[in-house]
Amino acid sequence: MSIEVRAATEFDDVAALVGPKKATSNVCFCLSYRIGSKENNELRGQQRADRVRALCHDDPPPGVIAYLDDQPVGWAALHPRRDTSFARNRLIPHIDDLDVWSLWCIRVRPGHRKQGISHALLEGAVAHAMKRGAPAVEGYPVDNRGEKVNPTMAYVGTRRLFEKAGFVKAADTGSTLDGFPRVLMRLDLR
Repeated sequence: MSIEVRAATEFDDVAALVGPKKATSNVCFCLSYRIGSKENNELRGQQRADRVRALCHDDPPPGVIAYLDDQPVGWAALHPRRDTSFARNRLIPHIDDLDVWSLWCIRVRPGHRKQGISHALLEGAVAHAMKRGAPAVEGYPVDNRGEKVNPTMAYVGTRRLFEKAGFVKAADTGSTLDGFPRVLMRLDLR
């Protein structure tokens, strides 16, 4: 099994992984941390899809996609923190003034989980950020201490997943998800 991770430049592949099931929806497409809350709440249906389609043509694109046999099976959202809501988030601390990239969503399609795709996504996301000059990448996973995480809330990743990719805990946060504390994990790329 060979997993290839590429920049998320193909809208149809992004839509297959994080597009809403209901066409008129104003959720997902992994926009909630990427754009302001007002715009996020107002965008629906085709407008939402068009916004994401445009992001796929931006530099940098909205994230990376894992492919298995040329089929999209996983997604990771990342972007320079300064351009995300993490730049203003009071619960996720800034530990210094470094222009880090934030990685906030890791999603693997049902039927493809437990095959190493999350690990490949994390590795590919780091390589993507490094290629674009990021000095470090941060993630904000749950510290679930080995307990089961609700699959709907597992999109932030786990501390263990990030540790396996070489990230280290840089700070506690004031954020929780599904009852678990979130921690700030960082990988220095300098």
